[in-house]
Amino acid sequence: MSRATLAKDPREVAGMFDAVARRYDVTNDVMTLFQVHMWRNVTRRAVAARPGMTVLDLAAGTGTSSAGYAADGAEVVACDFSTGMLAEGQRRHPHIGFVAGDATALPFADESFDVVTISYGLRNVQGTVQALREMLRVTKRGGRIVIAEFSTPVSPWFRRLYSFYLDTALPAAGRLVSSNADAYDYLGESILAWPDQEALARLMQEAGWRAVGYKNLSGGIVAVHRGTKVFPRS
Repeated sequence: MSRATLAKDPREVAGMFDAVARRYDVTNDVMTLFQVHMWRNVTRRAVAARPGMTVLDLAAGTGTSSAGYAADGAEVVACDFSTGMLAEGQRRHPHIGFVAGDATALPFADESFDVVTISYGLRNVQGTVQALREMLRVTKRGGRIVIAEFSTPVSPWFRRLYSFYLDTALPAAGRLVSSNADAYDYLGESILAWPDQEALARLMQEAGWRAVGYKNLSGGIVAVHRGTKVFPRS
């Protein structure tokens, strides 16, 4: 079965997600002990979609989050570079527009969206700051970014326990429940190598986002970062 490496070659990452598309959401439920539903609800509240708003949902996968934003009344574009995920998402949510695209070179015009959001996908992009700059480019002035991503537990003892889970227990569980167990080796590796909350906030600021802040969920296993595209000074 295919898996990506920490080099994050886009073809490898896309191929890995193509292979798990059909069972991806069910496996996520099990591997997160169903915490993903709470994380998704917090992210949905942060996006605060409403009628008249345009939302770009990057790394949208099968469209689970996109469907929530559409239900809140926004015009939603679901974007992913995995054609397998896109096909599964379009099958499940035919009323949502799914678009193939790379986060580092988005196929959208400048200032197209009120909110750009990405959940558990920025970690898989080859070129974090470039992707953040692209998200800034396609966001309207005064618009916002919302990022939900695995992060670093705040408590030292919990951090050690979580590292053990990612390094040992997660791959073992992946072999039991996933159609591509190797993908969960990559998942643990990519989370352990990912910047912590403050480091990601700095990367967002480097890319041009302002009023950057974050909220820890489940003790810091996940963090929801937010930022704003400010109006340029006259």
